[in-house]
Amino acid sequence: MTAKNLTKTAAPESPADEVKTVHVSSVPGLGMETITLSHHLNIEGTNHRPGDKIRVPADYARHLRQQGYVART
Repeated sequence: MTAKNLTKTAAPESPADEVKTVHVSSVPGLGMETITLSHHLNIEGTNHRPGDKIRVPADYARHLRQQGYVART
């Protein structure tokens, strides 16, 4: 029996506390909010997994809350 070296194949993951800023078109001057995602979301070609914390414009955060993408904390 041979054992695989999984450390070479595993992709490094970003720290859970890292907050990514997402740039989407919105009304200027409303400010930014940090949200935690409850579902997988693809924003402008970037995949975000459940539990990821991202900074988005306040208007976009409101839309995501209404659609159920923001985790309740």
